[in-house]
Amino acid sequence: MSVAEHHPHDERPQGRYLAALALSALGVVYGDIGTSPIYALRESLHGKHGIAPTPENVLGLLSLIVWALILVISVKYLAFVMRADNCGEGGMIALTALVAPTATPEGAKEPREHRTRRHVLVLIGLFGAALLYGDGMITPAISVLSAVEGLEVATPVFQPYILPITVAILIGLFAVQRHGTARIGTIFGPVMLLWFLVLAALGVAQVVQHPDVLTAVNPVHGVRFFTRNGLTGFLVLGSVFLVVTGGEALYADMGHFGKRPIRLTWFTLVLPALLLNYFGQGALVISDPAAAEHPFFQLAPRWALIPLVVLTTLATVIASQAIISGAFSLTRQAVQLGYLPRMDIEHTSSTQIGQIYIPGLNWLLAIACVGLVLGFRSSSNLAAAYGVAVTTDMVFTTILFAVVARARWGWSIPATGALAASFLVMDLGFWTAGISKIPSGGWFPLVVAWGFFTVMTTWKTGRRILSERLAESALPMSQLPERLASASVVRVPGTAIYLARVPNVVPHALMLNVHHNKVVHERLVFLGITTDTRAYVADADRVQVEQLWPDIYRVSAKFGFAEDPEVPAVLELARRDGIQIDPASSTFFMGREILLATERPGMAIWRERLYARLARNARRATRYFKIPSNRVVELGAEIEL
Repeated sequence: MSVAEHHPHDERPQGRYLAALALSALGVVYGDIGTSPIYALRESLHGKHGIAPTPENVLGLLSLIVWALILVISVKYLAFVMRADNCGEGGMIALTALVAPTATPEGAKEPREHRTRRHVLVLIGLFGAALLYGDGMITPAISVLSAVEGLEVATPVFQPYILPITVAILIGLFAVQRHGTARIGTIFGPVMLLWFLVLAALGVAQVVQHPDVLTAVNPVHGVRFFTRNGLTGFLVLGSVFLVVTGGEALYADMGHFGKRPIRLTWFTLVLPALLLNYFGQGALVISDPAAAEHPFFQLAPRWALIPLVVLTTLATVIASQAIISGAFSLTRQAVQLGYLPRMDIEHTSSTQIGQIYIPGLNWLLAIACVGLVLGFRSSSNLAAAYGVAVTTDMVFTTILFAVVARARWGWSIPATGALAASFLVMDLGFWTAGISKIPSGGWFPLVVAWGFFTVMTTWKTGRRILSERLAESALPMSQLPERLASASVVRVPGTAIYLARVPNVVPHALMLNVHHNKVVHERLVFLGITTDTRAYVADADRVQVEQLWPDIYRVSAKFGFAEDPEVPAVLELARRDGIQIDPASSTFFMGREILLATERPGMAIWRERLYARLARNARRATRYFKIPSNRVVELGAEIEL
C-alpha cells in the first residue's frame, strides 16, 4: 500500500457502490457461515452427541439455531462488536491494538497495575488470534469434504472417491493462491448470491408443505428442549454452534468492505436464506426422520443432486478462500506489530491492499488441511474438532470488547457489565458444551493455537531482550558529537542512513563502523520506523524530522499495522521538512546480530533457541523495508540473550 493511500471505506457508501460492496461481501464475508447448513443440523441430529430426530427435538433445535443467529450474529457482532473498529479495520489483532493504552509521555513511568492489565489483555488477544489459525486449518477441510460427500448421497458409486476428490480440490485451491484472488474475485459474489437463493428455495419447498415448523421462532421450544433432554441436550449446543462459526469473519473482514454493506447483506439476504433453509431441513426431518443423516442434500430432488453438489463445492471453495485470505491478513498484522518475524509477503493486486500471499503459511495450511481430511476421513468426524477454537475466540472477543467500551468509549460500569455478562452467558454456554469435543479432535485447534501463541510471545519477548542487550553497551545519543570529534574518526563525503531501534541511543551499526573502520559519513540520518496501534496513519502524521546537530538528523516514521513500511516512501515524505535524501546515492548501514542462547535472565533456554532460529529465518530487512539492496552495508555482532 502506498503511503499516500487511505482506507477505502472512510466514507459512507451509497447507491451502486453500496450494492457492489454488498455483493462482494457475499463472496468473502459470508462464505463460512453460509456453508454451515451443509452440516450443522445434521451434526445436531446425527453426530456423536446427536439427539433423536423427534418432532419436539427438531423444533427445539430449530429454535436454538434461530436465536443463535439472531443473538450472536445480529446483536453481538453486527450491532455491537463491529463498532470497535481500528481505523475501519476489525479482527482480533485490531481489537488487541485498541485495548493497548496510548504511549506513556516521555519521562513518565506507566503505573504497574496498568502495565500488568495491558500485558494480560494483550496475551488474551494474542491467544485469540492464534486460535484463528486452528480454525483456518479445519474450515477448508470440513467445508470441502462435506460438499463432496453429497456425491455419495446421489449415488454410492462415488463413495471410494470422496477423499481423493476432496484432497485434489484442496491442493488445487492452495496452489492457485500465489496468483491472488483479484482475477477470480469478481465471480465470488455472484456465485454466493446464487448459493443463498438456492438455500432459500430449497427451504421454502419444504416449509410450504409443513408451515407449522415456523413456530420454532418461539424461544419456548428451545427452553423445553433443554428441560426434556438435560445434559444430552446441553452437549448438543456444541453442534448448534456450527451455525455461527463464521461470526468472527464478519468482524475480521470489516476493513475490506465497511460496516454498512456487511449489515445490509446480512439482514436482506443471508439471514433470511439461512433461516429458510434450516426450517426446510427441519420440516424434512419431521416428515422423514431417516433424512437426518443428510438433511441438506435430501432437500433437493434427485435430478438436482449433482448440480447442487457442484454449486456446494464452489461455495465451500469460496468459503475456504475467505479463511485463507483472513489468515494471510492476520499474519501480516502480527508481523507489523512485532508478534511474528518478518516473512515473505507478496502483493497479488496493484489495486486491492488486502490481496496478499504468504508462501510459507499457505503451504503450512495446505499440509494441515490435507492431513485433517486423511486423518478424520469424514466431515462428521471433523465436526468433532470444529468449533472449539471459535467458541474460545468469541469469549475473548467479548472480554476485549468490554474493555474497549469502558476505557475508550467511556461506557458506565453497569452498562458495560450488563452487556458483557449477557454475551458471556451465550459464549460460555457454547464453550462449555464444546469442551466435550476435545477428546474427539477438539484438541487439534487448541494445540495449533498454543504453537502459534508460543511463537508470537517468544518473538515479542525476544525482541525486547535483544533491545535490552544492545542498550547495555550502547552510547547515549548526547555523547555522539564528542565521539565523532575524535581524531581517530575520519569523516568522508556522502549520506549514511542508519536504522535505529531506540531513539535516544546511537545505533549499534554506527558504533561497529566507528570501532572497526574509523570512518563516518559527513551527513548522518538515524531512521526509526515504528508500527502504530492504528491500522492506518495519515501522511501528515507519518514522518517527523529532527536536526540533532549540524548534518545529523533523526527521522521518525510511523506506519499502521495494516500498511507496508517502505523506506523510500518515508524519505520522499521527509523532503517536505527540508531534508533531501536520495536513496540511490545514500548508504544504508544495518546491524546483523548473531544470537546466542545463554543462561542469563530473560527467557527459558529453549525459547531463546527458538527465538534465535526464528531470527535467522526471518525475511531480510532490506526486502521488508524496500531498501535498495545494492546500497546496504551490514555489520554483524554476536549477542548473548
